[in-house]
Amino acid sequence: MLTKHFVLQKFFKNKNILKKLKLRIKNTIMDKGLTYASETWTLTKRDRKQFNVFERKVYRRILGPVYDNEKENWRILTNKEIYTSVKKPTITETIRLNRLHWFGHVQRMEENRIPKTVLYMNLGTTRLRGRPRNRWQDGVREEGRIVGREGWQEKVHNRKFLETSLVITDEIQTAASWPRCNSTRIGCDAHVEAS
Repeated sequence: MLTKHFVLQKFFKNKNILKKLKLRIKNTIMDKGLTYASETWTLTKRDRKQFNVFERKVYRRILGPVYDNEKENWRILTNKEIYTSVKKPTITETIRLNRLHWFGHVQRMEENRIPKTVLYMNLGTTRLRGRPRNRWQDGVREEGRIVGREGWQEKVHNRKFLETSLVITDEIQTAASWPRCNSTRIGCDAHVEAS
């Protein structure tokens, strides 16, 4: 995926190409490659953060710097400005919906189908010592609560529910509202711990 980013870097920097076209290329080429087979992933908090950071990096490259009249100099876009100008779900929200779509698809299957039997299979082995690893079902359960609130497992049987259930998560809203760091490091970790 990073190779696509580096190949398209000159394209994204080119000032003769419209931003609308650059965003369209990003949405069709990069997003499809980035979310390929994302229905089966188990994402950690760190993974989601890295996806969002990478996506914002690409958006900053496409949208370019903004002239600040108040300070009379050029600056990069803040996270909040990026999300308001793009008006598109983030990569992590797309992955969340892909997983919920797949879960709904499996739920609608007949009981004797292999994916459904594997999803609810109990291997009967003993758990290793230490903290249990995140399971795919745990991630889907949490995402279902975020997107669908109460009774989401029954709503998953309805395909229209998933298409209309996209909600901007608290994670993205808090990331967009972080104070701006004056250091050269973008997205300074001190802001994450302060909020």
